[in-house]
Order: sequence, then C-alpha cells, then structure tokens
Amino acid sequence: MNKIFQFPNPFVKKSRKKTIPVFFIAQDDFKSWLKKQKKIWQTQLEQNGYNAKESQAYDIKNNKAETEAILCSISDPIHYLDGANAADFIQKNFSQEFLSQYFFTIESKHEHDDIVKLCIGWGLAHYKFETYKEDKSNTAQLSLPSTVAAEEVGSYVDSVSLIRNLINTPAIDLGTNELANAAKELAKTHKAKTEVIKGKELETGFPMIHCVGMASPRPPQLVDLKWGKAKNPRVTIVGKGIVYDTGGLNLKPGMYMRDMKKDMGGAAHALGLANMIMSQNLPVNLRVLLPIAENAVAGNSYRPGDVLQTRKGLTVEINDTDAEGRLVVADALTYACEEKSDLLIDFCTLTGAARVALGYDIPVFFSNNDNYIDDLKDKSVHADDPVWPLPLWQGYKKEMNSGIADMSNEGTGRAGAIHGALFLDAFTDQKTDWIHFDCYAWEQNGKPGRPKGGADTGMRAMFDFIKRKYG
Repeated sequence: MNKIFQFPNPFVKKSRKKTIPVFFIAQDDFKSWLKKQKKIWQTQLEQNGYNAKESQAYDIKNNKAETEAILCSISDPIHYLDGANAADFIQKNFSQEFLSQYFFTIESKHEHDDIVKLCIGWGLAHYKFETYKEDKSNTAQLSLPSTVAAEEVGSYVDSVSLIRNLINTPAIDLGTNELANAAKELAKTHKAKTEVIKGKELETGFPMIHCVGMASPRPPQLVDLKWGKAKNPRVTIVGKGIVYDTGGLNLKPGMYMRDMKKDMGGAAHALGLANMIMSQNLPVNLRVLLPIAENAVAGNSYRPGDVLQTRKGLTVEINDTDAEGRLVVADALTYACEEKSDLLIDFCTLTGAARVALGYDIPVFFSNNDNYIDDLKDKSVHADDPVWPLPLWQGYKKEMNSGIADMSNEGTGRAGAIHGALFLDAFTDQKTDWIHFDCYAWEQNGKPGRPKGGADTGMRAMFDFIKRKYG
C-alpha cells in the first residue's frame, strides 16, 4: 500500500481489552459532578487542586494506584481541541506498553455533534509522521460511542492525515509523478475517473505549467479527477502542486527554501477536501484539477524578463520566477472555466504577504461573491478552522501592469496577497462563483491535534461550507 495512504487507527467500534473511561466535564459542571463520585476520586482531585480549568487533564487512580479514569476539562462551546487535549495527555503520560493494553471510551452527556467533535479531535491528535523511523509508536485507541458513525469521524481524520502525509513527505520521494499517482490512487478508492495531461499536449495547451516545470527532470503535468453525477451541482477544486520550489533563477535563500516541500500544499488540500466529499457522498458533481510541477534551476529555466503565453491567450511578463504558483494555477483555472461550475475553489501556498497579514494559523481567502464572505468567515470559527477575507481590490490591478505584455506576474506595491488574488482573478470566468485560499499548509510549533509539520488550513471550513450549501 502507498505509504501516503497509511493513517493512524485511533478508533475501535467494540472493546475487547480493558476499557478506561475518559470523562469530559465543563468547569461550571465540575462541582456537581464531583459530589456524585466515589470518595477516593474526590480526595485525589481536591488534594491535587484540580478545578476543571480549560485544557486541564487528570489521571484518577484507584486504591491500588492503577489508572481508573481520565478526567478532562472542556471548553464552552466544545471544540475539536478538547478531544485532542485528552488524547495528547494520555499519549504523553502513559507508557507504550500501557497504550497497547487498554482502550479508552468517552463519558459525556453532551449533544451528539459535540461528542463527534471530541472523537475527531482525539483522532487528529494521534497523527505522527513516522514513515522514516524504524520504531513506530503505539496509538491510544478510542472505543467509539454507539451513536457515533465511524465513517464520518474516519472521513475527517483520514482527510487531514492525507494532507499531512502529502506535505510531510520529502520531495525526493514525492515528485510530480508521485503526486499524480496519489491523486489516481485516491480516485480509484472512490471509483472516480482521472486523466493526466503532460508532454507535448501540456506544452501546447498549458504553456505556463510547462514553462514553470520544464527545468526539472521530473515532468510537469495536470491531473483532472472527476466524480459524482452530472445532474448534481458542479464543484471544481484547483490545487497548486509545486512539489518543490527553489524559487527558480530568483533563487530563495536557504532559510526560505528549507521547507519548500510544502509548496504542493494546495494540491494536498484539494485532495483532502475531495476525499471528504467523496467519502461522505455529498450530492455534488466534483472535479479536481492539480497543476503539478517542480520549480527547479537549469539551463532551460524560464527567466525574469521572459514573456509567457497562457492558455487563456493573455501574455505575462515574468518579474520574479519565485512567483510561479500563480502561473500554474492560472492555466488550471482557465481550463476549469471552460466547463460551467456552480462553485470554483482554489487552494494555494501563494504569498508570504498573507502570513504577514494573518500569521501562520489563519489562511486568507478571497471571493468574487460577497454573499459568501461573511458566511464562510463566521461559520469557519464554528468549524474550528478559522479563515479570514481580504478584498479583491481592483484599484491595485494597475500595480501589475507590464510595458511589454498584458500583465506582470508580480505587483509593485505592498499588497502581495491581493496581487496574487488579482492575478488569478484575471483567469477566471466572472460569471462563476470563485473562492481563492492563500494558505500556509504548515504548523510551525506543534500543539494538541496539530503536530509540527504539514497542516490543513481552511479545508474543513470549506467542506462545512459545501455541505451546508449542497448537502
């Protein structure tokens, strides 16, 4: 099996081993809950000063000093992080041998949707990228409540794990062919259809994808995945798939090149979102386009000052070969708009300016439909996957003018994230509702449920949006 599709298995439907209950208690409910518990529990918790503050967890012992229960505080409202905190506490405080001998089960009187969130948070916390390690760690497995569908929880956890695996895999093992093969394998799982365009057909039909990738020995290509019934609303997702970005002839400094295996994070998001849609069988007609290339350096690299042809017919002057992502995505967006879509989405690790604006955790998004902006922003918070809009400010288009071509691939002002969005906007059909994500796809430091490395930023919010709109 492709290691990209090997995910942790933190859930079991029925327990066969000894099971330890994990109690999730809100701070306001803690005192009343404690009064109903056995004396030894009351004594332990009181003597150790446990008061159910947010993110607290405690290992409750019996009179033989054996773990009898785990107590975890929860926020109000409940977040995925609550389940992740519990799993993180258990992983850090118990031996590998202990984890192999016990299952855990959720004890909570909360609503069904809140319990599902706890289960998903638990699953997200057990991700570890151990492909290149000889010793693999055990997983604290949760016995799912009977009311929770394993398929729904598994869909979330597997989709996020897919994104993380793709981004975390070094570029030496995830080249252009390997990324395309991952898309084909996912399609096969869900009985979707795929077409891969490369070689002369790519050079002729998608000149910017070809130019960005032509300096690499690993061939540029475009993956076209289709799934669902034609009568359903068409949702098209485009994901930037630069498997490694050196910056081209505008070579990146070492500190900025180090993690550029993640520059295919947009493609990873597109595949993760597609997996959620297909595994939960949403009633949409899904299309996924992945423009895939490696921005390498060689004698035939495209150069600053070159003018590139595009699939749309516009010409683009290259000011910076490190602004390559928008080039490959622009050709894919043009192709997407040649067939009518009810909703067009793209995910791109596009600009450092978006990180300056909102930091690492919150992705920037843009839309040409004002009705989507507040809805997506507000509902993303409830999905525990916050996103934030910036404007498609048309006044900045003049900053992307070129003296010798229709436009430049880089703006002259300070609005870098808006420049990137305006560039892509020029290659969309203005009659098509479009949402563009400028995401980081990386967790800098690591926290419960979000280990350091590849990360989903905006994917779950977008799934929630699609499910509410079409589900």
